[in-house]
Amino acid sequence: MSGEYDYAMERRLHELSPELHKRFTESVFGLQHILSNYLLIFPTFTDHTELHSLNVIDFCNRIIGSQLDKLNADEIYCLLMGCYFHDTGMGIRKKDYDEFFKNIDFGNYFDTHSRDAIPDIIRDFHNEFSGQFLKKYSSLFDIPSEAHLRAIIQISRGHRKTDLRDEKEYPIALPVSGTSTICLPYLSALIRLADEIDVASGRNLSFLYDSEILTNEKDIIEFGKHEAIKDVVVYEDKFVLLVAAKDEFVLNNIKKMSLKMQKTLDECRLAVTGRTPHTITQNRIELEITGTDYEDKNS
Repeated sequence: MSGEYDYAMERRLHELSPELHKRFTESVFGLQHILSNYLLIFPTFTDHTELHSLNVIDFCNRIIGSQLDKLNADEIYCLLMGCYFHDTGMGIRKKDYDEFFKNIDFGNYFDTHSRDAIPDIIRDFHNEFSGQFLKKYSSLFDIPSEAHLRAIIQISRGHRKTDLRDEKEYPIALPVSGTSTICLPYLSALIRLADEIDVASGRNLSFLYDSEILTNEKDIIEFGKHEAIKDVVVYEDKFVLLVAAKDEFVLNNIKKMSLKMQKTLDECRLAVTGRTPHTITQNRIELEITGTDYEDKNS
């Protein structure tokens, strides 16, 4: 991403509630090892460590922009926690997988997928496994109340697939403490967008990933896209992906991905604008293509 981390939410939380800020920082310390466990299941997958969580937080900061003053301490705390917990389901142990599996609604997923393909199941439903992880291990992270826990779970789950317009699952004013409430659709839309746009090459760190060892076609395609996207710049009205693709195949895959990102952006804007007092000012995804031999005909 362009520029350095600005830690706006972290600073604001410390200003509004040193106690919640302390709870958050202590949780982060304990989560660092847990997040790296995903490598045991997905050794060639894109980064899902605390470095990805930091990127997601920073993108949330940039998307929120001047609206940060509208968020209370409980909302900031729960969003920050959600950013760190949202991928914990990627590295669960087999024992936890078997336990959590019983509590997840997979719909008609297994009509077309094998129950034996555990890595695929985890990948496709990792937001739900993250929610189950939070429910089971919440006592390890000094979360102040059941209401805060529910909010963090819903925000974590909400980073993909869930219906942010569901009033029961994502109320606009979840009571947490005193008169304080949490706007779940807005916070979940923020993490969903931030996670969606963390696609630049900096996410695939050279000490974690070696493209020459990749054998799975999906992993090769994903790595190629990330490698070609040099930066993602957040403007007030748009997200711009700076692309330098080596070949047309990679560029076409990035274009397909940008359409999916635009769909996610549209869905998030609809959920936020239609249900909350907040807004998402960015309305489009753009590609800025450079460094190719076929630039003119594809741009």
